[in-house]
Amino acid sequence: MSGARLNRTEREQVAAGLAARLDHAEIARRLGRPTSTVTREVSRNGGPAGYDADAAEAAARERARRPRAVTRAAGDEPAPDPRGAARAAFLDEFAENVVATGVPRTTARVLVLIHSSDDGLTAADLIAELGMSRAAVSNAVVYLDGLRLIRREREPETRRERYVVGDDVWAASWYESVEANARWVRTTTRGVEVLGPDTPAGIRLARAARFFSAVHEAMSAGPWPLATGEAAAVLRALTRAGVPVTAEQLRSVLSPEQRAVLRRRA
Repeated sequence: MSGARLNRTEREQVAAGLAARLDHAEIARRLGRPTSTVTREVSRNGGPAGYDADAAEAAARERARRPRAVTRAAGDEPAPDPRGAARAAFLDEFAENVVATGVPRTTARVLVLIHSSDDGLTAADLIAELGMSRAAVSNAVVYLDGLRLIRREREPETRRERYVVGDDVWAASWYESVEANARWVRTTTRGVEVLGPDTPAGIRLARAARFFSAVHEAMSAGPWPLATGEAAAVLRALTRAGVPVTAEQLRSVLSPEQRAVLRRRA
C-alpha cells in the first residue's frame, strides 16, 4: 500500500490534517504512508495553505491519463531512492522545529530548504521545490532577511538574487535573542514603575523582569567559542594581541567591513 497513489479519501484526510495544523509526519502516520508521500502530495498541489483535496484528485487523474514518454520493460522501474525519502523526512522535521519557535510554516520551509542547500537557492528554485507562489516566496525571503537568517547574493552571470545562509547565522540569531531579552527587561521594569510595585500587576511584572534579566545575563556570555564571521575576527584579534587592548587598537586590526558590522551592532 505504501507505494500506491493516494486515493480521494486519503486526500480528504490530508486536507483535514492540514486544516488541523498537523505536520506531514503525523498525517502520514495516520494514513499508514511514508512521510515523503504526504510531503510530495502537498508540495505538488499548492502547499499547506493552498491544498485542496478535489483539485489534487483532479490533477492526479490528469497525470494518470498522460502518455508516458518512455515505456519501461517489466521489472525495469528504478528502485526508490532511500536518500530522497530520508531527505524529505529530515526537511519535515527541521521545518517543524523552526515552526515551534513561532516562525510561520511557509517561511520555515523556505529557511530549511535554503539552509539545506549546498550553494544557496534562487526564487525560481524555491518555487519549483516547494510549489509556492512567487509572492509567498518573496514574503518569506523578506521576513528571513529582516531577521538576518539569510543573506542575498547576486549571481555574476545572470544578476539573479541567490539566497544563502551565512556562516555566522546562529551567532547572529543569538545576538538578536540577547537584544530581545534586554528590551523585555526594560519594558517590564518600566511596567512595575507605572503600575506600582505593590499591585498584583506590578508584582507579576517584577517577576517577569527578574526572569528576563536572568536570561539576558546568562545569554550575554554568548556562544562565542563557536562563533564565526565578525565575532570570530574579534576573538582572533584579541588572541593575537596577547595583552589588554583599547577599543581603538582592536578596531585597527579589523577590516573595514568588520568595523562597519560592529558599528551597526553597537
